[in-house]
Amino acid sequence: MTATAAQQREVRLAARALARAGLVHAYGHCSLRLDAHHFLVCAAKPMGLIGPGEPGVVVPVEGPLPEGVLGEVRIHQQIYQRRADVGAVIRSMPDQVMTLSCAGITPKSRHGAGAYFHSSIPLWDDPQLLRDDVQAAALAEQLADGPALVMRGNGAVVAGASLVEALTLNWYLEDAAHIELQLHAAGLADRVPPLDDEQTRQRATYSGRIFERMWDYLTAGDIEAVELTQQGN
Repeated sequence: MTATAAQQREVRLAARALARAGLVHAYGHCSLRLDAHHFLVCAAKPMGLIGPGEPGVVVPVEGPLPEGVLGEVRIHQQIYQRRADVGAVIRSMPDQVMTLSCAGITPKSRHGAGAYFHSSIPLWDDPQLLRDDVQAAALAEQLADGPALVMRGNGAVVAGASLVEALTLNWYLEDAAHIELQLHAAGLADRVPPLDDEQTRQRATYSGRIFERMWDYLTAGDIEAVELTQQGN
């Protein structure tokens, strides 16, 4: 199985966008499902340093990781195994998500972006690195059918139907964490009720190019995005 040039480019664009937005640093990775049995993961290096044309690695959904692939990519495998609806996975290190997680807190749905998580973001309550299939499977089971999971003192995992959606949800997750942290800092967290189920269902719209516009915003100025636009003209 090989990835197309367009799929490779999409993964690179997402990787660099995550870095520019401060959602990853030296650590983190993203992947795109290719078919039922394979996915493409970005190069095993700081995502902001992935160069134009630098290929990712095709990984089997089941089986040993290819040589050179980061150990935590097992998380991607286990999620793809369980969820046919997931087309992309991002492992990120958002600052404010990280801060809250150290206190055992995950963001609640208090505003528009937070509505996409329905105040039900699970916490993986283990600060250790995740490097084996048993742990990765347990994490995927805890994520269940949700869009995100926070790892205590160790970032987050976000799953989406596409890489465009997963990137957007990752930005939304950090925005929700910003709101949560500010409310706690101001002593207002108990005075601002989260949105209820009906409110989150109504607010978490997928129409109006919601995700596509965020993708355009986060990838703006990227050399490969510029080249793609010029080719289209």
